[in-house]
This record gives sequence, C-alpha cells and structure tokens, in this order.
Amino acid sequence: MGSAVAYFLKEMGFDGSVLVIERDCSYAQSSTALSASGIRQQFSNPLNVKISQFGAEFIKGAKDRWGVDLHLRENGYLYLANTPEGVQILSENHTMQVGEGADVVLMDPDALADKFPHLRLDDILLGSHGQSNEGWFDGVGLMQGLRTGTYISDEVVGIDMADGKVARVKLATGRAVECGVFVNAAGPRAALVAAMAGIDIPVEARKRTNFLFDCMDAPAGDLPLMIDPSGVWCRPEGKHFLTGCSPTCDPAVAFDDFEPRYAEFEDIIWPALAARSANFEAIKPIRFWAGHYAYNTLDQNAVIGPHTDISNFLFANGFSGHGLQQAPAVGRALAEWICFGEYRSLDFSPLGYERIVTNTPLLERCII
Repeated sequence: MGSAVAYFLKEMGFDGSVLVIERDCSYAQSSTALSASGIRQQFSNPLNVKISQFGAEFIKGAKDRWGVDLHLRENGYLYLANTPEGVQILSENHTMQVGEGADVVLMDPDALADKFPHLRLDDILLGSHGQSNEGWFDGVGLMQGLRTGTYISDEVVGIDMADGKVARVKLATGRAVECGVFVNAAGPRAALVAAMAGIDIPVEARKRTNFLFDCMDAPAGDLPLMIDPSGVWCRPEGKHFLTGCSPTCDPAVAFDDFEPRYAEFEDIIWPALAARSANFEAIKPIRFWAGHYAYNTLDQNAVIGPHTDISNFLFANGFSGHGLQQAPAVGRALAEWICFGEYRSLDFSPLGYERIVTNTPLLERCII
C-alpha cells in the first residue's frame, strides 16, 4: 500500500518528497509475500468490483509499463452454493457485478458438470464463475514494480501532533521526520500506528495458513480458484495445488506469530476437498506457511482516506485479505486526494473512516 501511494504520487507529478518507512525491507513476513496473490471481481459491493477491475487492468499493463509480465492466470474464481440462501446471494451479486461490467456467469449443476467434470455436485444448487480479469498473478512482482522513491529501513514508534495535525513521526532509530501528509499503510499493525495519534481503528492481525499439496490423480483442464460452501478454497499452482480455509476459530494473533495451523489440512481442508472431488481423495501437503490478514473487525472492508478530524492522517488499512489486488486503485485514490484534495477516478468515500466513527458497517458478502 505504501509503495502504491508513492508510485502514483510520482505518476501524478507530486511536487514534494515522498518517504516510505519499511519495518522489514526483505518483506519476508509481509502480507504481500505470503498471500495467495488472487484477484477477483466477485464482490457484493460495487466499489470493490470497480477497485479490482482497475487492479486487473493495471496488472495486465505491467509488460508495457515496466517490461515485466506479472503472469495473470485468468482461470477465474468459482463460488459454489448449496443452500437457497447461498443461491440468493450469488444471484443478487451477479446482477450487480454484470451491471458493473464484470464478466461473471451463473452456472447450474449441469453446466458446472460439463465444464468441471471432476467436481461432485450432488449438493450444489448454483455456481458463479468469473470468465476474465479473475485469477492469480505474481504478487511480489507487482510490489517490486510499484517501488519508487525513497525507502528507509526503520519503524514508526511515535507521532507528534501540532494544531490538530500530524507534524512529525518518530522512528525507532531516534530519527524524527516532519511530514505534510501521513499515510498509515501498516498492514496488520494499523491499529498500533493509529493509536500513536490517539486514533482507534478496528484492525487486527488474523492468521491464515496456505498449504501447497501434491495430487496423485490431478484433475485436468484450466481449473479456477474454487470456493467450496465449506469455506475451503483450492486452485492450481504449477503442477501442484494451493489451498486454505476460513478457520473455525479465528482470534487475533501476535504480530510475530507465523506458526502454521497444521491441523487445518487434516481436520478441515482434506475432508472438504475429498468430498468435492474424487481426484482430491489422495493428496499430501508438501509445503505450508502462514501469513496475516489486516482484518477489519467491523465489516471486513478497507478503511481508506482522511481521518474525520486529523485531515493529514490518511488510512490505507483493514483490507481483510484483499489488499494486494486493491493496491493499484487505492494507491491511485490516495495520491489523487493528496495532490488534488479529492478523489477523481473512483469515489472512495463509502470506505472512509466516518463509518468507523458511527459504527456503520459496509458489509461484504463474498469474504474468503
């Protein structure tokens, strides 16, 4: 997020200096490096659809822009519903998504069986499949492309206020940096940084474990990222498959807790995948790692833009697992706000901090 804002400030000809403060310039434990690097238009909120549409456009343009192919594999996301409530959600979302220009189709069990013959569909009532601009890509490549300007390896440990605004930030090395605008792009540590300015924000670190597994009898074809009704998701990753799930117990975790939840594979993931496809009955994990969601406990949507009272304190927080795909649009939006005092490409005001103050959730029904 910080790199995206810095990148678009440069693109817009910002007349000022830009400093990106990184706790760990290796990014070894960053959400970017540890994510599954997916992008989709299948959201229930129109703004989220538009945000990811720009993200897909930006990712596809990397070859011309930077000479780097980010390898967007447009196999799409496949949501499966096995209850009338799930069917209603997919149907209502589809109407909105298509209205926003998303290339998404609803598929009945016969159509699903024809396109994805490996799936067991006895309990499935409806599927929703993104046919383009959805899939997965080189997330670290996107981050590297966005890196521009001045970076320092340090950590913000304090914020000094003056006249109701952020005047300077204090760093762990003892340095103090004056600033005209401060962007909180601290990921899972967003609440910690905000508290330095006396601000409350409902963002905490939540752990997600990814498992790479080998499949004895891999299903053929260009498979999508499938989201099972159980909450288990699975997609191809080279000759293997990548999978994960929504934990049954999902507490906040310490910022340095990256211990994978190994039991999720045996207890949750494998039974769900084996039930969904005979091809997934004989599988074994070969690698696993945990990363952190910057989880917005209010509504699992991002908090973007200026604080209601501290006008030069900007939020880029609480993406709840969607940050990588949303980074290009968010970086552009905050750069617009800094340069012009307004959003010009997309109106991000529905994702503003005001809803945190009033405790008014902007709910998203397509969370994985």
